[in-house]
Amino acid sequence: MKESMRFCLATAAVVMAVSLSQGYAASNESDASTPQQVFDSMRGSFKPDKAKGVHARYQWELSGPNGGEWWIDVNDGTYKMGKGKIDNPSVTFITSDNDWVAMSNGKLKGTWAYMTGRLKVRGSQAVARKLDEIFP
Repeated sequence: MKESMRFCLATAAVVMAVSLSQGYAASNESDASTPQQVFDSMRGSFKPDKAKGVHARYQWELSGPNGGEWWIDVNDGTYKMGKGKIDNPSVTFITSDNDWVAMSNGKLKGTWAYMTGRLKVRGSQAVARKLDEIFP
């Protein structure tokens, strides 16, 4: 029972980190309509002080007509972002292009997407949670 509870708490922590995406595009005057617009809006929210000492690689695998692969490499207060694959990601988020945009615009809860299988998260839960602090 304790292991089951730990799993639930750990899963909830990851889901909370994924829910962070709601604020990315919502801070713009209009909602993002493509994954690329979501990632472009993230550039303006980067907090270098929160990324000090962090070495993490994030990968997104998005299906659908506007899907593709995007990555962010956070390295001790700096970051690089791009399209494509990154070697040895710390965390990988897998979902559809429409669901990622909907989560980013606050129209789909990350928790619901995760619990219903529309969002999959692979990798370190601690690193996934850190993303919310780095890109609020």
